[in-house]
Amino acid sequence: MCGRYSLSSVDARVLESRFGVAEAATPKPRYNIAPGSGVLAVRASAGGQRLAEELRWGLVPHWAKDSGAAHRMINARAETVSERAAYRGALAHCRCLIPADGFYEWQRVPGERRKQPFHITLAGGELFAFAGLWSVWHRGAPEELRTVTIITTAANAAVAPVHDRMPVILSREAEALWLSAGLSPAEAVGLLIAPPPQAIAVRPVGPAVNDARYDGPACLLDPPPDPQASLLTGLP
Repeated sequence: MCGRYSLSSVDARVLESRFGVAEAATPKPRYNIAPGSGVLAVRASAGGQRLAEELRWGLVPHWAKDSGAAHRMINARAETVSERAAYRGALAHCRCLIPADGFYEWQRVPGERRKQPFHITLAGGELFAFAGLWSVWHRGAPEELRTVTIITTAANAAVAPVHDRMPVILSREAEALWLSAGLSPAEAVGLLIAPPPQAIAVRPVGPAVNDARYDGPACLLDPPPDPQASLLTGLP
């Protein structure tokens, strides 16, 4: 799954250049983005122009009677996204990119109750985009709620020692296809694959990220010097 991620070092000009958006507000650095919060997303308008906007993380389908299920719909599985009623329509018509520079996963420490957090990035540390789906839910005209979910897939060999799932990180070529209006659902599903293991870097971080209410730079600090704090084996 993907339950936390970071977008810590960008400005409006970087976003405009990297994701081809016409205009973007300068985002606040985010070190611990959690479900239920507003997240930056890039989508294509009806005219094909790329737009950057804030959506709430946790999808509410347009046909839902209420927004209560949003906390259960922060992720959509690539293997079933084309089958589930909550995601089928969005897969066909409401795909988006979710800019990030890393995500977090946790590994249980043998013999202890705690889990070790890891920050997972591209090997070069550059910006990337998760594959996302968005929806508009009308709570009563004219009020509406715009929400988003992140698609996950089976973890590659770099991430698997920590967790068996990972968010879909689209390649630069796949990003353009993902936003293309002419892409069929079957073709879209074909893009939902994990990047090669050599493209990924995994490193342990300290416990600050464990608190979903904290969104500061301490989330990216190394763990305290404790020989039991990182027992991960098998990393490339």
